[in-house]
Amino acid sequence: MASTFERNDARRGKKSHPHKRFHRRPEAAGDDWIWGWHAVEAALENPRRGAPLRLLATPDRARQIETRFGRPEALEIADNGLIAQHLPKGAAHQGVALRAAPLQSAELDAFEAAPGAVLLMLDQVTDPQNVGAILRSAAAFGAAGVVLQERHAPRFTGALAKAAAGALERTPVARVVNLSRALEQLGELGWRAVGLTGAAEAPLAEVLDARPTVLVLGSEGEGLRRLVSEHCDALAKIPMPGGFDSLNVSAAGAIALYEAARPRA
Repeated sequence: MASTFERNDARRGKKSHPHKRFHRRPEAAGDDWIWGWHAVEAALENPRRGAPLRLLATPDRARQIETRFGRPEALEIADNGLIAQHLPKGAAHQGVALRAAPLQSAELDAFEAAPGAVLLMLDQVTDPQNVGAILRSAAAFGAAGVVLQERHAPRFTGALAKAAAGALERTPVARVVNLSRALEQLGELGWRAVGLTGAAEAPLAEVLDARPTVLVLGSEGEGLRRLVSEHCDALAKIPMPGGFDSLNVSAAGAIALYEAARPRA
């Protein structure tokens, strides 16, 4: 008797091939990978990542990896084309790509409210390039960490890690369900929240003091949401005497961090 598969195919005038195998990639391209030398190097240095799950590298990059880290068990020699097959189209991988265990979210009470300390909070900033650039600035200016909303922020891999150029591994990131409640908790821990908005009257330099500060930045389109803004202790603006009243959120973050890093009594 013919099998069910054979009968169904016969009705369509086709014959089944039960032993035929269809080949596909073992992983979907992109989401689970980190690429680019600085991003991969920093991830390999980060003990919180654990051992690499898979590490693809050209011969030259493999020699660099072995010189720095020994030879990881997961290391595979591959050409540029094979590496690119595992990544989003056009990813500038620089001859190396890594699959690693995901980073765990930091806890809010892990951020020490020391005098002069600065945290960044991002209100629905969803572009991975922007978040990566902000992480890079946060690392450069010595921020204690970054707070993101769980549902309205990009994942910690791929394009974000490349844009962060290693800062993702060095800057603690807390992912929270509700930013307003997070601000309440941070306030109880001794942090003062300053929201950045062009509608504020006072410039940032006048609002900042030596207290531990959370700088809250909104998305480029909508800015700070009302409830988040209401949970800030003060609102401030970045003066723009040139008359152009809009900045990319990553540029605004860098300027705010620079201003907050200046010594204050």
